[in-house]
Amino acid sequence: MEVRGEEHKVDEVSSTINQQPTTHNIQPTTAPKPETRNSEPAAVKVSALSLASIRAKKEMAEAQKSVVKDTQQLPSEPFTETEMLEQWLKYAQRMEDKGYRIVASLLTINDPVLDGTTIIHELPNESSKIDFEKERPELLGYLRGKLHNHDIQIIVKVNETLVVKKAFTNQDKYNRLVEINPNLEILKKMFDLDV
Repeated sequence: MEVRGEEHKVDEVSSTINQQPTTHNIQPTTAPKPETRNSEPAAVKVSALSLASIRAKKEMAEAQKSVVKDTQQLPSEPFTETEMLEQWLKYAQRMEDKGYRIVASLLTINDPVLDGTTIIHELPNESSKIDFEKERPELLGYLRGKLHNHDIQIIVKVNETLVVKKAFTNQDKYNRLVEINPNLEILKKMFDLDV
């Protein structure tokens, strides 16, 4: 009896299936996506070698540029003209040692003058000014680092009547250094040194 009951149920189900019209436009049902609380768009994976990735990198770089960075306090310790001249000449010597003799001669052609934190350097003509301007950023970075003052600026003036003071002999060089730093004479006497 139990077998007949199950057959009877199967016949009822098959008869109801046959009575329903068949549709060929079956659309799958999708479960609704759960809403997220984040308002940020989901990250889309992009190939690293595609044009879209290059565009995304550019957009990211521009976004980082627009972020305002906190300005940090750069050192601005006071310094004297003598300290500035010492570092100036050390830089000129460094250029001479590297083989950049034109730059070294432009640096030693005249003593720069200090006006607050502005260094004024006079050169004899416009072409030497152009050559000096190429070296100025590196010189400025060197002086700012050695003198611990990031307010330093360098102004170059052209003075066509400038008399070039050039030291050729060891005695001339020594006299020039004594002009810059008179304590050198004291050291020479203290240790009984020759020029």
